[in-house]
Amino acid sequence: MANRPPPARILIVDDHPLVREGLALRVSTQQDLQVVGEAATEEEALALVKETGPDLVIVDISLKSGHGIDVIKQVTSRHPAVKMLVVSGYQESLYAERALRAGALGYLNKQESNAKLLDAIRAVLAGERYVSPEIAKRLVSQALGRADKTKSPVEQLTDRELEILRMIGEGLTSGVIAEKLHLSTHTIDTHRENIKRKLGAKNAAELSRQAVQWVLENG
Repeated sequence: MANRPPPARILIVDDHPLVREGLALRVSTQQDLQVVGEAATEEEALALVKETGPDLVIVDISLKSGHGIDVIKQVTSRHPAVKMLVVSGYQESLYAERALRAGALGYLNKQESNAKLLDAIRAVLAGERYVSPEIAKRLVSQALGRADKTKSPVEQLTDRELEILRMIGEGLTSGVIAEKLHLSTHTIDTHRENIKRKLGAKNAAELSRQAVQWVLENG
């Protein structure tokens, strides 16, 4: 009887302990998969990728410190052999394309079934893309050069602008946002002006209201 190949090594990056434990439990029931670590922040994730050498990183968009998109970019740049799968509660239409552009191969909503999670993991490990039919259709349209007129103003924000919009909605000042993102306050204020223009907000107060509403609706 041929020797069974070693299980694929999985690193889980999520800022909620219960979610990490749930994902780890679901993955660990499979003989061909092995959880080699868990992280809650961007810093922990990058350190554990280097330390454990995973085949696949499952990452959420929102982290205790840092951002899932930045984790994808950093891991893809430093460890190109490591594959990335986003499992998140955030709206797919807002983040799936961003995650794929950053280097991820798949995007799955946290509400999907255990079977779909395992399908997504195995597809990404095999080097295949895994997204919903709706996102796949949008990607094909873009590849054919068809403009997507259905995108909302928020979807048209850059990755950094969307991250700052979320922080504004959480009540953070420009100074605090600048410190968290290691940017100058002037740069944050410039981003705020660009966001305000793209969202059609008339002033800072209206931008704050829109940002709070967006956070309440999107988590």
